[in-house]
Amino acid sequence: MKLKSFLTAALALAFSAPMFAQRYCNPLPMPIGNGGNASGDVTVIEEGGKYYMYCTGGGAWVSDNLVDWTFHQVEGIPVAPDVVKYNGKFYLSGNSDNLFVADNPLGPFKDLGPFKNTYAIEDGWNGGFDTKIFIDDDNVPYLFWPGRGVSGIYGVRLDPNDLTRFLEKPTHLFGFNPMHAWERYGEKNEYPGVAWIEGPWIEKRNGVYYLEYSASGTQWKTYAEGYYTATSPLGPYSYAPNNPLLRKTEGLVTGTAHGSIVKGPDGEYYQFYTIVLSNPPGGRRIGMDKITFDEDGLMSCVVTDTPQPAPLAKDAKPSIPVTINKMRAMNALSKASSEQPGYPAAYAVDDYSGTLWLPAEDDKEPSLVIELSPATRFDVVQLFDVDGMRILFGNGRGRGWRSMDAPLPVYQYKLEVSMDGENYKTVVDQTKNNVSKDTVFDDFDPVTCRFVKLTVTNWPKNTPLGIIDFTVFGHPAGHLPAAVATPVYFQLPADRPIPGRN
Repeated sequence: MKLKSFLTAALALAFSAPMFAQRYCNPLPMPIGNGGNASGDVTVIEEGGKYYMYCTGGGAWVSDNLVDWTFHQVEGIPVAPDVVKYNGKFYLSGNSDNLFVADNPLGPFKDLGPFKNTYAIEDGWNGGFDTKIFIDDDNVPYLFWPGRGVSGIYGVRLDPNDLTRFLEKPTHLFGFNPMHAWERYGEKNEYPGVAWIEGPWIEKRNGVYYLEYSASGTQWKTYAEGYYTATSPLGPYSYAPNNPLLRKTEGLVTGTAHGSIVKGPDGEYYQFYTIVLSNPPGGRRIGMDKITFDEDGLMSCVVTDTPQPAPLAKDAKPSIPVTINKMRAMNALSKASSEQPGYPAAYAVDDYSGTLWLPAEDDKEPSLVIELSPATRFDVVQLFDVDGMRILFGNGRGRGWRSMDAPLPVYQYKLEVSMDGENYKTVVDQTKNNVSKDTVFDDFDPVTCRFVKLTVTNWPKNTPLGIIDFTVFGHPAGHLPAAVATPVYFQLPADRPIPGRN
């Protein structure tokens, strides 16, 4: 009886324990809700063992593990929101002249009125823009903000009894430096005298203040993140020698900047950041990667666009893309059910966010078959263990933009695998999905195959279906002989006789 009771309790514990995601993949597959869309300028804070995310686009998201997020409708979230806890209250600022307060991270937020600055515009305050409130270990509050354009970052102490009031004249911490080429405007950083410095975030570790900032502007794929360090909140600050901290201009994840740092459930630091899509300028998503510190205290962060171990993962391992550019003419066995002129299926697997595949309007269940093996019948037949899939959906009208009055984008789909291209097995079944997302990532147990097949079974029918990206991840898993055997010739040294000849 005791054994039975023990087993019953053990099973109950096992099934009640939280099931944490083992991997994540950028861009993060954030749910979309009425009144909220995760479109950059991201702030993440921890409170009571839960994580709260705020973004341009409104609303808030909550997670236990930094990977699985649920959307919550929160009124009054400004562009580029920042939320900080101070003396038991939660203060919200951003691209607003006003400061707001609530009793919990999900509001409701009460308007406390505008920041009370008595100093001239020349002293740095030009209205609320990308504001960041930082509470030091001694409970002293500070406000940081960018002065627009090339001005750079400013800071000031706030009145601890009234966070809307400046205690002193603002301090100019640093400005645009044209010698920092990555800060310059343009897709090639070609404007030596123009920049847009913004998005301050401050983090304290081991007595060092790390002040992050963004440049060259959110419309460019060269949008990047750098940092300065100091031993006092208001400086003086020194430019970090390993800048920029985040910068990626090629592939699916580009324009990585304007974010925040939070300590994860594993005790490690994680950087959240904006991702700038290639088309249209300003189309955006959210990314996350781990921050590391070297023995000199310098921060590093490697931007990823492949599956990575989640903060609470046990044995998860990264994997690589295995479908990129495998819709070319020589891949005769790769095919799409349909495509519209100018929007071929090859665009779905080109590792670029500026293009998309549009199936025909009368295609009721668009499908895409990708042969993973090499292109010709003279090559060996390569097999892969596939273990993950990412999709970026678009509607063909702005390639990812969504009007706030548009219906929520619920996509239903499935992924099948095959060895022969005829007999398929389903490994991902989201044909009953009811969660609104325009980016998805599905992790699954590795399965060996030669073909993968994506089928979209349902989507918002008042908009066209478009797929910006379809990537399957995995690892090589051996091969079969080529369809046509070819002789192998070896080049002998010139001073050696050729066998069979005198």
